[in-house]
Amino acid sequence: MLNILKICSVKILLYHGIKTIEDRRDISRLSSALLGLMECPVQQDFHGTYFQNILTTYNFTILQLPIYLYLEGAKSMKLISWNVNGLRACVGKGFPDFFKEVDADIFCIQETKLQEGQIELETPGYRQYWNYAEKKGYSGTAVFTKKEPLSVAYGIGVEEHDHEGRVITLEYEDFYMITVYTPNSQEGLARLSYRMQWEKDFLSYLKGLEAKKPVIFCGDLNVAHKEIDLKNPKTNRKNAGFTDEERGKFTELTEAGFIDTFRHFYPDKEGAYSWWSYRFSARAKNAGWRIDYFLVSEALKERLEDALIYTEVFGSDHCPVGLVIK
Repeated sequence: MLNILKICSVKILLYHGIKTIEDRRDISRLSSALLGLMECPVQQDFHGTYFQNILTTYNFTILQLPIYLYLEGAKSMKLISWNVNGLRACVGKGFPDFFKEVDADIFCIQETKLQEGQIELETPGYRQYWNYAEKKGYSGTAVFTKKEPLSVAYGIGVEEHDHEGRVITLEYEDFYMITVYTPNSQEGLARLSYRMQWEKDFLSYLKGLEAKKPVIFCGDLNVAHKEIDLKNPKTNRKNAGFTDEERGKFTELTEAGFIDTFRHFYPDKEGAYSWWSYRFSARAKNAGWRIDYFLVSEALKERLEDALIYTEVFGSDHCPVGLVIK
């Protein structure tokens, strides 16, 4: 079907020209509606009654159609990251439904809180990769991917950091994909010193990979970078996740050339959070923090299509975040 659409799009582009569509979600809705055309031959009348009804329903004109066809003709990849705060609990709170519905190409999770053999998760069509913490019921990461990677690595190659199951790296032909669960500085900033060393070593790990090919990394980075990234910045200035030291380390990531993809698309969007405390009805009041991210190498900038926060998805104190790339 993608090939058919690409052929048809060229013809319609020649006859009708291009009119910009700014709302990507309208394109997605139209994409779903057009599934009925999936088996059509190239010669099908695209101006037929059925087709015109779809255009009318979704408020599209025939001049807007070529942009849709052009975008859909080039296969996109959907990447998802979710701190599940205990996978076994999350499975009972809707994880399988969201996993199936979102149909990601690569689905990364953090804070699995599992040991090997404690769960059998059926994910047809996906390969599974797990990194477990040595401490029971703590930390842990996993990746589910439709496409088999060239190689898989666990940890970052630093003995001090590689006992808590915090990192998995998948190598593909044109990029590295990393899921990461950054250590929390903890109450009273008891682990802030260790966190600073982690940040230094993790950035070194990223740059080492980037010397070979571009990097995409995602996960719970346990920091709200700027005041816009949490509801109550003034009262949290010295709390874990919003200290000057932690925010400074995130700035170092961006200065090293890694793009915060959500802010790339939505630099001024307020009230966009990915974590809420279980206390004080924080989620109902949207008193949250944006601490879950997708960051990418500058070399991938032109491949970025959209960044997403699935605030409507429950099951954890975090919600999933996503990235769409060409």
